[in-house]
Amino acid sequence: MQDNATEVTAAGIARLAGVGRAAVSNWRRRHPDFPKPVGGTETSPSFALAEVEAWLREQGKLAEVPLRERVWQQLTGHPEGPAVALVHVGCVLLLVQERPTVWLDIDAGSDERLAAKLPGVLDGVLAARFGREPVNASGTVNAADVVNASGTVNASGTANTAHAVNASEAVNASGPANTPAPVHTPSGPQLLPSAPLLRGAAELAGELGARQTFEFLLGRYLDVHSRQYTPTPVELAGLMAELAGPALTVLDPACGTGALLRAVEARPHQTLYAQDSAPDLVALTALRLALHTRAAVRGAVGDTLRQEAYPELRAAAVLCHPPFNERNWGHDELAYDARWEYGFPARNESELAWVQHALARLADGGTAVLLMPPAAASRRSGRRIRADLLRRGALRAVLALPVGAAPPYNLPLHLWVLRRPDRTPVAPEVLLVDTGAFAGEARGGPNWQAVRDAALDTWRAFTRDGRLAERPGLARSVPVIELLDDDVDLAPARHLPPPAAADGLEQLAAVRDDLAATLRRTAGLTPPPAAPAPPARWPLTTIGELARGGALLLRTGAVPGAPGSSAGATHVRVPVLTDHDVLAGSPPSGTLPESDEEAVLTEAGDIVVPVLGGGSVARVVDAATAGAALGRNLVLLRPDATALDAWFLAGFLRGTANNRQASSYASTATRLDVRRLQLPRLPLDEQRRYGARFRALDEFEQALRQAGRLGEQLLRGMYDGLTDGTVEPH
Repeated sequence: MQDNATEVTAAGIARLAGVGRAAVSNWRRRHPDFPKPVGGTETSPSFALAEVEAWLREQGKLAEVPLRERVWQQLTGHPEGPAVALVHVGCVLLLVQERPTVWLDIDAGSDERLAAKLPGVLDGVLAARFGREPVNASGTVNAADVVNASGTVNASGTANTAHAVNASEAVNASGPANTPAPVHTPSGPQLLPSAPLLRGAAELAGELGARQTFEFLLGRYLDVHSRQYTPTPVELAGLMAELAGPALTVLDPACGTGALLRAVEARPHQTLYAQDSAPDLVALTALRLALHTRAAVRGAVGDTLRQEAYPELRAAAVLCHPPFNERNWGHDELAYDARWEYGFPARNESELAWVQHALARLADGGTAVLLMPPAAASRRSGRRIRADLLRRGALRAVLALPVGAAPPYNLPLHLWVLRRPDRTPVAPEVLLVDTGAFAGEARGGPNWQAVRDAALDTWRAFTRDGRLAERPGLARSVPVIELLDDDVDLAPARHLPPPAAADGLEQLAAVRDDLAATLRRTAGLTPPPAAPAPPARWPLTTIGELARGGALLLRTGAVPGAPGSSAGATHVRVPVLTDHDVLAGSPPSGTLPESDEEAVLTEAGDIVVPVLGGGSVARVVDAATAGAALGRNLVLLRPDATALDAWFLAGFLRGTANNRQASSYASTATRLDVRRLQLPRLPLDEQRRYGARFRALDEFEQALRQAGRLGEQLLRGMYDGLTDGTVEPH
C-alpha cells in the first residue's frame, strides 16, 4: 500500500533513480511537470513520494521503486521522525519473527484495525523479550513513556524524550533488571501513521528476513546520521568480545548502537545488559539484540557514570567503547563514589572513570575490555590510578591497535583488558602488544585478520602461562615493577624491543631488489614520444545516452563506508572496493558487514569511477579485483562488449576537460555527474586501437605507483636502521 503522505528529499529522489543530485536539480529546472515541493525548506525541499514515483515512471527513468527503497523513504518521511519510525518497525519485525501467524492475522484489514490490534499483541512480545510485566490489557501506555516520542535529536546527539531512569530503579542483588523496559509499547494512535511503513517492512522481511530487514534500515539510518554517532567497527567489536571470552552475563555501559553486545558469543541462559544516555539508541540496540539473539535483553536509559542502572550487577564480562576526552563526566558530583577503588579520576581522565566503573560491575575473576585513547596510557594526571591498577593485578594487558581501526581514525587506539581481582595471587607481569604494523596501506582500515590473530594468540598464551616469551616488535610480558616508575607509561611501543636486526635487514634487501626490478619495468613501459595530430572533431555521446540505449549498465555503490554499519541480503564475506582504493590504485581494502544491503559486485571489464574529489580517474576491473563489492561514492559502468571497448571507455572518461564539464562544485567538495561524461562515437575497431594505448598507459601508471610505494618502504627502512644502529653508514 502506497503512503501518499510520505515525503522524499532530492537526495532520496537521486537514490531512487540511480543518479546524482545534480541530475535531480536539472530535472526540476527543465521539466515544468516535475512534482512541486510539499514541505521542507527553500534550500532543502521535500516532495511527495507517490508523485515523484509516478513522474519518474512516466519519464522512463524508473520502472518500479524497489521495495527496500520505498520502505526506506517511508521511514525517513515519517511524521514523527525516522528514529521513532525505526522503533515501530523494530517492534513489528520482532513480532513477525516470533509470532508470524499473529502478524498475518492483524495485517489482514484496514490501517485502523492494524493500529488498534497491534499494541496488545506487541506488549506481550516486548514484555517477554525485555523482562517486564505487560502494561495493561490493551497494551497502551502514556505518551510520556514512549521512547523518543518526537523523533528529534538535539545538538548533543541524544534524542528528546520524557523517559528517564531513576537511580532507585536499578537491578536487584540477584542480578535481573528492575529498570524500565528499553522499548515501550506504542499506542494505537501513535502506530496509525506508521501502518503503511509497517506493512512494507513486514513484506521486506518476507524477502530478507526480519533481522536482516532491521539491520538494513538501521544501517541506512546510522549512515545518514553518521555525525551523531561514534561507530564501533564490526571487526573491532568481534575482537573485544573474543578477548573477554564466553560469558553468561555481559554489560555494555555505553552501548551506542549495540555493536559490542551483538558480537558476544551466544550461550544458553545468557543475559545482555545495555545502558546509554540516548533513549533512541537504547531502544534500537534492544530491538537489534532481540532480533539477533535468544538471550534475555535488558536496557536502561541514563548517564552511566552519574546515574548507573545496575549498581548491584556483577557481570562475567564488560565490554565498553566509552566517549573520549569528556570533561563533563561528573567529576564534581562523584568525588565520594564507591566505584573509585583505584583513585579518584582527574577531571580530564574520564576514561579512567569508565575503567573503574567496569571493574566495579564485574564479578570476581570477570573480564572487562575497553577501547581507550592512547593518551590514557601515559597522561601524568592518571599515573597514580594506573599504578594502583597494576599493583592490585586489575590491569592485565594493553594492546595497541593500528591507525584506522576505529574513530578517531588518525590515532592508534588501545584496548585495555582488565580482570576483577579474586583470591588468586596477583600476577607479577602485564602483557603489552603492538599491532601497529598491520595498518592498511589505503584508508580501508587495518589488516583485521592479522590484528585478530596476533592479539588473540598473545593473549591466550599469556593467560595460559602467566607470561609471554618476547616477540620483538609485537609483544612481551613486562614485570609490573618495571612499569612502576614516575610516569607509569603503559604505551606498548615504548616497552617493546624492535624487530630482530637480521629479519629487518633481509626485508630491506628484498624491498631494494623489488624496487630495482620495478624501476627497470617502468623504464620499459615509458610511453614513446607523442605523435602530433590535428584536433579531432568526433561526434559525441554521453554516458547517460549510452545507458538509456542499453550500450552499458550503470550502477551506484550501496555499501556503507564506515565499518560497523549493517543491513540485509548479502551473507558471504566479500572485500569492498572503496573510492580510496580506486584513487590509490590499490586492491579492495574495505569490508562488507555481515547482513548488509544487497551489494553491487564487480566483474572483470567493468569501469569504476569515483564521484567525489575532482580527480580524473576511471579504473578497469581486472580478474584480481572482480567479485569485490562496490563501495560508496563510486559508479560502476558495465559496457556491452559488442558495442563498447572497456579500455576505450575508461580512457576517454579520464580526460581533464571531460571531467570539468561534468562536475558540479560546492563549497567543500567537487561532485562528478557520470551521466554527463562524454566520449566519441567511433567504430569498435577504432575503439580497440585507442583502448590498447590507454591500457599501456595504465600499466605504466601502475608501475610508477608500485615504484613509489617500494621507494617509501626502502627510505623508511634505511632511516630506521641508521637511527637504531642496525644498519652501518657505509
